[in-house]
Amino acid sequence: MKINNSSRFTCLPEAFLFDTDNTLYPYEPAHNAAQNAVRDKVVNTFSITPEEFDRAFKEARNHVKTRLQNTASSHSRLLYLQRMLEIMGLGSQVLLALDFEQTYWRTFLSNAILFDDVKELLDDIRLLGIPTAIVTDLTAQIQFRKVVYFGLDHYFDYIVTSEEAGFDKPHEAPFKIALEKMQTKGDRIWMIGDNPINDIQGGREQINAVTLQKIHSGIELGKGKAQPDAYFNSYEELRDLLKNINKK
Repeated sequence: MKINNSSRFTCLPEAFLFDTDNTLYPYEPAHNAAQNAVRDKVVNTFSITPEEFDRAFKEARNHVKTRLQNTASSHSRLLYLQRMLEIMGLGSQVLLALDFEQTYWRTFLSNAILFDDVKELLDDIRLLGIPTAIVTDLTAQIQFRKVVYFGLDHYFDYIVTSEEAGFDKPHEAPFKIALEKMQTKGDRIWMIGDNPINDIQGGREQINAVTLQKIHSGIELGKGKAQPDAYFNSYEELRDLLKNINKK
């Protein structure tokens, strides 16, 4: 672990906020497996090439994100697939869109694996009596499913999705709603996430959080305004940090 601002780690936090995707588990392996499963299914269903699928899906995703901007529904796999079918000249095809979406998420979850020591860290936090909340983008249903799938539903006190907040991070709404639920004034909040803008800069600017960035393959360390107060590779390092602060 590398600590950039040691003055922010002199005492235990009042509460913890955690991002989910690419923070509690590596996102890319699960996403790649799921996207490949959907591609194979669409290619076989319509006798098209993988390249044709990729072009149509990319165009559909861009359409949805341009229209919906920084909202939870802008991440909707179902909307991407519906628009993809329309771009392919097949109409909305709602039954197929639902089937392809289920293929994606079923494959995604079966390939999603928590980082080592996540549950052990959450056990440590619970023993210290510190409340926890998830603050995550995307729609509530799939984020709830992920939490249950990982067996984390009894580890977190609260969850806030961008669907509930109306905005993705780094907007202030998700952070502020989490603090309201936890009934805290916002002193000494630790925000743990992977994204230097959404989680780190957002957490600092919106609620003056102590920011800790999870670093692993594909993650860019935040710089400037997005520089974290500390960054770590493994959750064991974070457990050691808490133990050392608690001894003081």
